[in-house]
Amino acid sequence: MIRAALIALTVVAANPLAAETRVPTSQAEISLGFAPLVKEAAPAVVNIYAKIITQAPQRTSFSKDPFFDEFFRGFADPQPRVQNSLGSGVILSDDGIVVSNYHVVGMATDIRVVTTDRREYNARVVLADKASDLAILQLDDAADLPFLELRNSDEVEVGELALAIGNPFGVGQTVSSGIISGLARTGAGTGQGFGYYLQTDAAINPGNSGGALIDVNGDLIGINTRILSRSGGSNGIGFSIPANLVREFVHQAENGIEAFQRPWAGMTGQPVDADMAASMGMDRPVGMVISDLHPASPFAKVGFKVGDVISAVDGQVVNSPSEMVFRMTVAGMGGSAQITRLRGTEAADLAVKMMAAPNTPSADPVQLNEKSVLEGLIVVRINPEMIRRLDLPLSAEGVVITNPGRYGARLGLRQGDVVQEINGKEVVNTVDVPKFLSSSRRQVKMKLLRGGQQLNVRFRL
Repeated sequence: MIRAALIALTVVAANPLAAETRVPTSQAEISLGFAPLVKEAAPAVVNIYAKIITQAPQRTSFSKDPFFDEFFRGFADPQPRVQNSLGSGVILSDDGIVVSNYHVVGMATDIRVVTTDRREYNARVVLADKASDLAILQLDDAADLPFLELRNSDEVEVGELALAIGNPFGVGQTVSSGIISGLARTGAGTGQGFGYYLQTDAAINPGNSGGALIDVNGDLIGINTRILSRSGGSNGIGFSIPANLVREFVHQAENGIEAFQRPWAGMTGQPVDADMAASMGMDRPVGMVISDLHPASPFAKVGFKVGDVISAVDGQVVNSPSEMVFRMTVAGMGGSAQITRLRGTEAADLAVKMMAAPNTPSADPVQLNEKSVLEGLIVVRINPEMIRRLDLPLSAEGVVITNPGRYGARLGLRQGDVVQEINGKEVVNTVDVPKFLSSSRRQVKMKLLRGGQQLNVRFRL
């Protein structure tokens, strides 16, 4: 672990665990600056150059029509486009495990990593997750690299000094200083609506993405990911993904998991507000109240009910669904987490299994063939895994569309549409869809459920 060279900011007792952080008290201490700390930490922060190939817009359907084909003759088909992405990353092991942002490398086909001493490595993505905006890379043929230790980000406090290290605007490695401005930011200010961040006023600009946010001991407390800005430049509100989530990504990557796994709660909820708190006999608003609960949820299996309030996960306070997701994710898959439940005036700690959404009953996928009027349409039976994957209501039952196919899309069908009826006949199993469609004569009427709203689709054969 990189230990503090910045003695101006840390007084170390005989026992290193008893270190006490304080502000400088003299001009001599201030003059020491951050140079010793940066000298040790900066070599573990790398520049990342990624090449992303994107598909060009497709030619219109008219260009494939025999009549219009003459108008499009001589025009070449659109070619794929190559986009270059520039960002930062942090080395987490001496054999070349690197963490960065998904939006920097997640879709890249060619990745080059350059260290501060100008060594270059090819890299490959071993685990990436768009929702968390994190990606784990493995450098080829790397050894004896400098790296940063991950700190327990739950110990970070507002007001702590922090340094952001990255490559803003591609000008080269840059260090900016600030403090931790806030904890448990859940993405409301980023326009993404998802996430759980540390907030800092250390300058973070384009190109800093994937770079390090470190404390005065040189330990990694977060991965810089985005800013809140109207101009595109830093306004002193930057967001970093906490180190504890990064640790879980590294753990899964080292265990060969190719798609990041999150425990499934099988519930929906909302923050407790003042009116709810008063009606529940609370002295102040705290926690998240359960508004819906799937029968297969691990919470339901240990006795949770709609109306219960969840106030903590493994002793860490939660006040929103985003915080709940983060705490469960950090707890990891396969084990249990201690969930603090408030029911009326009674509090209890219950062990809840951290598990994936069950893929039972079997999804039984069915794809309609070329003989069907909806050729290419794919339907599956709804189960907890499909509810999670397609973001369906917890009460969803029956059959859902996972691919509308070419003709279905033209009729307005979408992925996630729940098929309830075809020509007045209730759809219970996936095999009902081709059967009911083939028995239709001239007109088909489909009753769908989309986003909680019922829709009727009619078309002629």
